[in-house]
Amino acid sequence: MAVQEARQGGGTDSGGPGGGHRGGCTCGDCPHGARAGHRRAVAEFLLKRDEFAAGHGLPAAVAHSASASRQWVSEELAQSAELVAERGRAEGDAWLLRLWWRTACAVGALAVLLLLAQALTAIGAGWTSARTAGLLAALVLAGALTAASWFHRARGGALAPVIGEDNRLSTSRAVAGAWVLFVAYAVLLLAGRLAAASGHGERDALIAGLELARGAGIVTVLAVVCGIAVLVRRVVGMRVLGQRLQKVRADRPRAADLLTDDSGRGSFADLQYVVISGVALLFAAVRLARRPDQLPDLPWGLAVVVLVSAATYVAGKYAEGGRPVILSVVRSREAGALDAPIRTGDDIEIRGAGFVPPGAQGADRLSRMVVRIGAVHVHVPLVPVTGGFSNPTDAVLTVPVPVDVEPGRLDVQVVTAAGVETNRYAIDVTE
Repeated sequence: MAVQEARQGGGTDSGGPGGGHRGGCTCGDCPHGARAGHRRAVAEFLLKRDEFAAGHGLPAAVAHSASASRQWVSEELAQSAELVAERGRAEGDAWLLRLWWRTACAVGALAVLLLLAQALTAIGAGWTSARTAGLLAALVLAGALTAASWFHRARGGALAPVIGEDNRLSTSRAVAGAWVLFVAYAVLLLAGRLAAASGHGERDALIAGLELARGAGIVTVLAVVCGIAVLVRRVVGMRVLGQRLQKVRADRPRAADLLTDDSGRGSFADLQYVVISGVALLFAAVRLARRPDQLPDLPWGLAVVVLVSAATYVAGKYAEGGRPVILSVVRSREAGALDAPIRTGDDIEIRGAGFVPPGAQGADRLSRMVVRIGAVHVHVPLVPVTGGFSNPTDAVLTVPVPVDVEPGRLDVQVVTAAGVETNRYAIDVTE
């Protein structure tokens, strides 16, 4: 009933001036309505969670039983969280549809800024063919990116190639994409100057500027960062399939993804890779501005620094994650209760690590956790507290032993929201 009321409150409303969509709409062509609908669903969920945490809103039919009330609260919160997740996905899709236009505008703004910078630096020095070639190269690159943005408008425009399979911005792809665009701009600049050159000596000098001896450093960095982008995708995919890394899909990509892990915490490996690559790119851009007749001769010292940073990033990708593990299972005992073996109907406390994957702290993800006790699958109940949940957590979760479990020696196994299974842990259940 609560979910139906939330859906009715968040539905499409065509009334009002102009017959437009209202805040609860989640249509793909109504991004503002999708955003407002998501916010409304989140507010309703938080209010419901805090009410249950305070002991309010329980029906009289289940209020007398702690286990029944806990199960009822968990089911209500799971249904409400699923509505929040549905609205979040709709808002994420609408955000991606808006992003392609924003990326196109950003590309155009960068071209205008380049024009202003060249105009200001040309005061006193005069306008040169190199400035014209640089501006034309920027316009060609901006046109190509704008066209790509339109063709990939449903996937984030120009950012589509750097959005990973988990719907987050990929640090390795973003760094590689930045180097690819810079080198492409440098080559277009040299091509423009070569087309405008009139003398044989000038043309020969421009062609010599593309020799490997001039740009060995930047070519090496480009090859390494592109190779790392491919390698990291392969590594992450294989670790996920091998259940050594837990991945959950995000609602939408965010700029912070470039510097953080899946849970939103700052990542040293990602941060240092982005910072050092950005500094090296800035240095290469200055070199290209000073000598627009050749590829930027990135010094080998700086190139080695970038390579060390890239190696650190790859090592961080290999080190992150890990398979969830059960360390122990004990009978959950309330204060004042007698010590006893595990029986059907009792609560068991499963202690371990990695039960909640990074980025799966939302209630819709937590409600997907399952514990296998023998042949019976038990959904982990959500226990709300003010501001969050006390169950499940990353290290401890509590589930009841259902009456359908046959007494005897049984295996306990946790299945996380990412679909990864823990090790089997044997327990004895008595009658």
